[in-house]
Amino acid sequence: QVQLVESGGGVAQAGGSLRLSCAASGRSFSRSAMGWFRQAPGKEREFVAAISWRSSTYYADSVKGRFTVARDNAKNSVYLQMNTLKPEDTAVYYCAADLAGTGTTTRRIDYWGKGTLVTVSS
Repeated sequence: QVQLVESGGGVAQAGGSLRLSCAASGRSFSRSAMGWFRQAPGKEREFVAAISWRSSTYYADSVKGRFTVARDNAKNSVYLQMNTLKPEDTAVYYCAADLAGTGTTTRRIDYWGKGTLVTVSS
């Protein structure tokens, strides 16, 4: 079965950094777009960052200049480096795979991870 498993979440202070990892199994995602989404308490799920199968990257305005998405096809993994964290970054972060699109739209996502919690204190 196909699985996406996130790791690397935790607690950080404002201005700190965290690196999230997503390990995929069950199939190769080397030609799939991979994305990161997040959902804060009481808020709607939102797009954070994505990387296409050709390694083009996309970012939400709220994280541009602070977050970096990357992938390692040999490891069937995708990463999200989060720098200069802000309290408003607090959310459950989800890894996602989009077999046909850009990985930026929730309705196009084919596979979801179960999420990892990121908490940023002020």
